[in-house]
Amino acid sequence: MISPMVNVIRMFFPLISGVSAMLLAQALKVLIGFCTSRRFDMSPFTNAGGMPSSHTAMVTALTCSLGLNNGWSSPSFAISLVFSLIVLHDAAGVRFAAGKQARVLNKIQSVLHSQGYENAAELKESIGHTKFEITVGVIFGLTVAWLYWWIIGGARW
Repeated sequence: MISPMVNVIRMFFPLISGVSAMLLAQALKVLIGFCTSRRFDMSPFTNAGGMPSSHTAMVTALTCSLGLNNGWSSPSFAISLVFSLIVLHDAAGVRFAAGKQARVLNKIQSVLHSQGYENAAELKESIGHTKFEITVGVIFGLTVAWLYWWIIGGARW
């Protein structure tokens, strides 16, 4: 007899896979932060940017799950793939560039503050991702999708 939990995962496999990948990637950011600074800080869990890319992990897991569940030639997989590529492009391009601009503006603001001008709120600099962070997010998302696929019995190895 199949566990009721496995039935729920099977019914909502793509959604659970995507959301789990995002939450696990965010939790991994907290763990990486603890390992590097020896200080427990929950802020990476709610912040954008950092390693791995949770947005990338989420859309990759969702897209892979739709491919596994509905077929690689299904319309749902195709639509998800297109939107996933947009998210990946945004994370590496637009948001990464915005973070670089924020760094420059913060430096300008610091110079102006040292000359007596009022200091405005500092802009957030870590909002995009490097290609490495995105690659790790893709691998993480694929791993989560395949693990859930194996749990629900979709993989017959």
